[in-house]
Amino acid sequence: AIEFYENLQPGLGLRFSEEVYSTIDRICEHPYAWSRIDEKTRRCLTNKFPYGILYRIDENMIRIFDVD
Repeated sequence: AIEFYENLQPGLGLRFSEEVYSTIDRICEHPYAWSRIDEKTRRCLTNKFPYGILYRIDENMIRIFDVD
């Protein structure tokens, strides 16, 4: 996705990357705040791009396994 956005406009890929990391920070601060997709999986949406981050909370650890 970074490459896709960078090809659309120089610098946009970096902005996308920064938004993903900002979303990960929000997840780390409030891991239980976002909607469940299933019993163990949650999804937090990015603010500025049409993507979400799928993650699980396993034994006091947050496991991020997809950006979709």
